[in-house]
Amino acid sequence: MKTKILQLMLTCAILPMFAQYKFLDIPKLDNDDLKSTAYAKNPSEAAEILYKSYHYYISDGQLNLDVVSRVKIYKKDQAGKFLDQEIYTYDGKNNKSEKVTSLKVLTYNLVNDKVETTTVEKNSKYKSKESKNYTVTKFAFENVKDGSVIEYKYSVLSPYVWSVDKVTIEDNVPTRRFDYVLDFPKYLGFNIDYKGSLTPKNRDVADKNIYGGEYYTYRFGYENIAPYRDEKYVHNLDNYRTSIRAELNSTNITRIPGAYDYSDTGGFKSYAVSWNDIRKQLYESEFFGDQLKKKSLVKELLPADIKTISSPEEKAAAVQKFVQKNYTWNNYYTVGAEEGKGIRNLLETRVGSSGEINLLLILLMRSAGLDAQPVVLSTIGRGLLLDHSPSLNQLNYVLALVDIGGKATIYDATSKMMLPNLIRPTALNYNGYLMTEKEAKKINIFSPGKSTTYLTVDAKLNPDGTVTGNFSDRDTQLYAMMNNERYDQDKAAYQKESYKERYTFPFTNIKTELLDNNDFQTSFDFDSDSFVDGIGGKMVFNPLLFLYNKSHEFDQSDERRSPIELYTGYDKIKKVTVTLPDGYVFENVPKSKKFRTEDSAIQYVYKVTQEGNKLTVETTTTVEDPVYPKEYYPAFKQIFDNITKMEGQVVTAVKK
Repeated sequence: MKTKILQLMLTCAILPMFAQYKFLDIPKLDNDDLKSTAYAKNPSEAAEILYKSYHYYISDGQLNLDVVSRVKIYKKDQAGKFLDQEIYTYDGKNNKSEKVTSLKVLTYNLVNDKVETTTVEKNSKYKSKESKNYTVTKFAFENVKDGSVIEYKYSVLSPYVWSVDKVTIEDNVPTRRFDYVLDFPKYLGFNIDYKGSLTPKNRDVADKNIYGGEYYTYRFGYENIAPYRDEKYVHNLDNYRTSIRAELNSTNITRIPGAYDYSDTGGFKSYAVSWNDIRKQLYESEFFGDQLKKKSLVKELLPADIKTISSPEEKAAAVQKFVQKNYTWNNYYTVGAEEGKGIRNLLETRVGSSGEINLLLILLMRSAGLDAQPVVLSTIGRGLLLDHSPSLNQLNYVLALVDIGGKATIYDATSKMMLPNLIRPTALNYNGYLMTEKEAKKINIFSPGKSTTYLTVDAKLNPDGTVTGNFSDRDTQLYAMMNNERYDQDKAAYQKESYKERYTFPFTNIKTELLDNNDFQTSFDFDSDSFVDGIGGKMVFNPLLFLYNKSHEFDQSDERRSPIELYTGYDKIKKVTVTLPDGYVFENVPKSKKFRTEDSAIQYVYKVTQEGNKLTVETTTTVEDPVYPKEYYPAFKQIFDNITKMEGQVVTAVKK
């Protein structure tokens, strides 16, 4: 698999320390910053982060977070991501919820050489229940103009001292200064995972007597950070930007008696330091291991005709279909059972989380005599799982794996369209961990094989230059599942976004459907006068009609910094047949051609076939793998440049 992920583990020996640097010292607001109208190094920048800091510290049995952000807005209409903010806080039970405190939202403008400050009133800050376990505190800045400086400050108080969120350092605009500080008492131990290529200019890792006790402190200060731009074909850019994540690995409660109640035994306790430790925790937990013990609940659940299937492959597929047919995913991602729920609740309600549905799938496969094992992972939005930094908190998905004759097949029953080895796109996150009762083993999580898109046009050219015909767009495998789920969510929006906004010519009889073989297809009839130009008594047109693209998306001019991530390898096949009216002939037609990369990772074929007054142009674009290292980007750009040029060719038709 062509993939390259660079990890940087920070050690005490590689970076210099600058004692004179004052961490968390918020710079004074400078009038020069308010006067400036453009970023000096690049006037096209929409904004500049002047200062940002994250300060985590543990005190009085609580995790505290102080956040400060100050941003210069150069182009308001291009800086929307900075103008509306959200803070997510976890809602736990028994009064164990995170709380936002001390929220201040300010806008600074320079008016007649004086600083004018606009404060967001309390009624502009609100909370909404947009996630099952989280409260979202939203706020928006007021009186923002080109040239404004916006600033917010807030604190979060959390009882979950082991849950320190990952902080991403680089942004898609330049950053003048960024501070990260983590202070924790010595009776706690944290793994500090430092990932990325950016090196802090200032660093202080030491023992200190602060907050009235002995603490460890990790302090990293950055200056003049270049932007890390958004790039197309990247699932989660934060996987490649520099980031810091801390996770609790041990406690030693005896050093301060009664400070924390992490265990009944007290003393030193080690938490997840390896993926095998994660495995043990999962199997000892109520939400995962206990659920896999509920064999009696499913003993008589499968129909006899499934249990008697002789072929293991067919039996596993039949069990998957049984779960898909009878149980529905509630759109919540979990690695196991939701709090207060589980397999029993799923069987009663027939609705459950991803973890509950796929744990039920494992139980049913086992009841049918199959050796099904769980594979745990994190979805793309949660970030990559790392060998050197095991994390139980990061896991939020589980799959079923069955090894049949030495061939491992993965099963996912959260979608009605899933087939063996067809995995939900959000779960295609490079790797997961096979968790048996005896071992934890890393496995690759990629979409096997390729998906195919068939774009087919059968058209007739009329003497008046109009073109009538029909069109079909058919997808297979992963693409079929992705588009079918979009369609199920909002049928009208799917047809509008995919076809009505893309194709501006008149068409009728649009029909979207899931075919019997699980392919997904949309078709329509069309009648248009926009495809043909009349020049000197000749009719000139592109033989691909509306399937020709004037540009492509591999158009990045800056150096590529991230891998190329496509979900799946694919074949895209366009086939257009144009029939001339009686009495007309083709005066010239393009020639067939094909080209590819040296390793055949990317291939393209342009095939032309003529039979009398009928011309067929068939193009095939093949991309073999779902992921390519960034070094492949020039090859993609070059080939798609050539594809665009090749598909821009025209034909002429004349009357005999």
